[in-house]
Amino acid sequence: MKRLLLFFFCILTLPVFAQEHPTEVSTTADTQVEATEEGKFNAGEMILHHVGDSHEWHFTTIGHTHVTLPLPIIAYQPGKGLSVFSSSRFGHEFKDSYNGLKLEHEHLVAEDGSPVYDFSITKNVASLLLSVVILLLVFTAVARGYKKNHGRAPRGIQSFFEPIIIFVRDEIGKKAIGPKYERYLPYLLTIFFFIWFNNLLGLLPGAANLTGNIAVTFLFAFLTLLITTFSSNKYYWSHIFWTPGVPLWLRPIMIPVELIGVISKPFSLMVRLFANITAGHIIILSFISLIFIFNTVAISPLSLAFGLFISCLELLVAALQAYIFTLLTAMYIGGAVEEHHDHDYGIGGDDANAPAHGHGH
Repeated sequence: MKRLLLFFFCILTLPVFAQEHPTEVSTTADTQVEATEEGKFNAGEMILHHVGDSHEWHFTTIGHTHVTLPLPIIAYQPGKGLSVFSSSRFGHEFKDSYNGLKLEHEHLVAEDGSPVYDFSITKNVASLLLSVVILLLVFTAVARGYKKNHGRAPRGIQSFFEPIIIFVRDEIGKKAIGPKYERYLPYLLTIFFFIWFNNLLGLLPGAANLTGNIAVTFLFAFLTLLITTFSSNKYYWSHIFWTPGVPLWLRPIMIPVELIGVISKPFSLMVRLFANITAGHIIILSFISLIFIFNTVAISPLSLAFGLFISCLELLVAALQAYIFTLLTAMYIGGAVEEHHDHDYGIGGDDANAPAHGHGH
């Protein structure tokens, strides 16, 4: 349904995206021009601005005033050293370039063409740090609650998060990984709450699209790949390099197929989270853009109603995507640490009816 709505609005706004002579976009995110030379609203520019990263945090626009938070520009140039200054140095208040540097479509470049290494605190990085602080504050309070209410019923913030923690432990960790789940539970809890919190933060007005950033989802998928690889036992690799239950002549052919599967699993984790979160933001912004595309308030009740519906749906998607990412991660780890069982070879016994956690999951 979400893909169908996204396709519909891409087609609907195609004439707007295909303007032949758009006005030049300024170097800073807060002063980006969202209109063409004809004065028409450019929905594509607005949507890409909100789902993308930037070197300053733009919250909202009141009249002609942009409410923004300048972020640190940290750049290293070989032969010139380190440059640290505020992103407010760029733009109309000062000038388009500063200290030999300028922003071109949110990429920091040198005016003389020399290489620049950008270590700036961008909007997504600032949002990541903010979410880390929130997670630390929340779960420090939960830990204090466990110490204070030891042997008693949970109270306060502890009572809210304890069922979720137990759910991740019992329904994801224990069932997908098995007896060795405790070793990996901290990682599972971390990715679940990090993804869930940032999905929710991304729905706030003016917030960053952190979990809709492919670099962030790539990092979590890569960590899952590393943990799975270094936790795997000999039976896991024997399934890959000498697949049991397969005719002998077919086994060499299965090796590259199985190796591709090792990479495709974390790749699917990366793309699934990125695509679902970004698509949700684009759909909501597309509904709101309809008011300006048709240049009439008559469509606003319908547009806002659908936008509100998708926003409420995204609250469910925020938790669902965190659950799916964590569950699949646990299943991949479980397939790597599972010990040899007779049911792998189709032999009956005590484990014949037990759920298998093989690498095929």
